[in-house]
Amino acid sequence: MDIETLKRDFREHYRQEPQIFRAPGRVNLIGEHTDYNEGFVMPAAIDFYTSAAIAPRADTKVNVRSLSFNETVSFDLSDKLQPKHKWFDYVVGVIDQIKRSAERLPGVDILIQGDVPIGAGLSSSAAIEVAVAFALLSAQHEMIDKVQLALLCQKAENEFVGMRCGIMDQFISCNGQRDHALMLDCRSLQFKLLPLVSSARIVICNTMVKHEHASGEYNQRRAACEEGVRVLQRYLPAVRSLRDVSPEQLEHHRDKLTPVIYRRCRHVVTENARVETAAEVLQKNDLRAFGELMAESHRSLRDDYEVSCRELDVMVEIAIAQSGVYGSRMTGGGFGGCTINLVASEQAEVFRKRLASEYEKATGLTPDVYITPAADGASRVA
Repeated sequence: MDIETLKRDFREHYRQEPQIFRAPGRVNLIGEHTDYNEGFVMPAAIDFYTSAAIAPRADTKVNVRSLSFNETVSFDLSDKLQPKHKWFDYVVGVIDQIKRSAERLPGVDILIQGDVPIGAGLSSSAAIEVAVAFALLSAQHEMIDKVQLALLCQKAENEFVGMRCGIMDQFISCNGQRDHALMLDCRSLQFKLLPLVSSARIVICNTMVKHEHASGEYNQRRAACEEGVRVLQRYLPAVRSLRDVSPEQLEHHRDKLTPVIYRRCRHVVTENARVETAAEVLQKNDLRAFGELMAESHRSLRDDYEVSCRELDVMVEIAIAQSGVYGSRMTGGGFGGCTINLVASEQAEVFRKRLASEYEKATGLTPDVYITPAADGASRVA
């Protein structure tokens, strides 16, 4: 939907003239399940956005309408805000966090429209959080600190929605830059932008499955990492998170951990090392070496972290057999969702068609395939 159509729909629904803000979804090139372990990640914003049209009201009422869900929720800012386990929790959660930060919010009318695929692991949730929070805070402040904006949105998802996500999704949605990946240190929140060469394209392939146990399994993985840290701290007092554990230290203390906890920790520790190496090879435009690191990452996610599934593994196997493919792996939380593929630009369209055909033959499912550049982060667009 274009901006003028969104404005028109807002005027028809609320009889006001809106401002419009947007925030993108994301894909993670490498560095999976490391963010909540204070490690390194390398996401890129994608050219799919959630837009929030917004206008202040004279009272303390909040109306939020989603065009994607064709649903409206209304409440008063004086109400005690409680999660309802629906899409609008992401909106109400950021409003709750802004209230808790002692900001004086007016009542508002909000109309939301998004083209970030929902349930695909491309972080439609962070896109809606960031778009709405950026819109609300921009009404109060001339300049927005996008690092603090990302932290506020993460806190909303952690504390209100109840998803114990790390900072990556909200951070890249705020700070993405066109034609660049972003390497983020999830402890210090220092980051550097890494150029993505035009000779390769990001191709995102949606398996079209999302297994029901994904959310609970995600929280279990986080708990396993925390248990690993508690055990290792007895022998390595300086360890604050798995970020502080080297592969050699983990191997040395392997017998102190249960086999499952060890494998969970091994994925995170080795994945952090892969991200650091990936940044080095990307700066040299060595896409083949980058692709090898993607392959290692997928094997680790499949075997050590156990967050892959049959459909993801089939899709990766099909992808790496195609010409022009530098690398392929699952991306996102796992148990379905998408793979990310780095493909030579001139081969991207052929790759899209062949992968879709072969995946459908193998699974009976018709995948969505998106060829996308790295995109800009949150901004006001009207």
